[in-house]
Amino acid sequence: MGMNKNTVLAWATFIMILVGLALIALGAFRYDDVAGWGFGAVGIGFFAVAWVFNALKGRV
Repeated sequence: MGMNKNTVLAWATFIMILVGLALIALGAFRYDDVAGWGFGAVGIGFFAVAWVFNALKGRV
């Protein structure tokens, strides 16, 4: 099974979304202090990078 650049970017986007959701969930449900805000911010950052990966599909 050959993976081209678009397939790799699609998988990277999917994995980044999963990790971002996990980080936001950790921040929301596990850590109630200031660390929760950090986890949430990093999770939103993962969403931003996943958005860039999704925008690059078909252009690289």
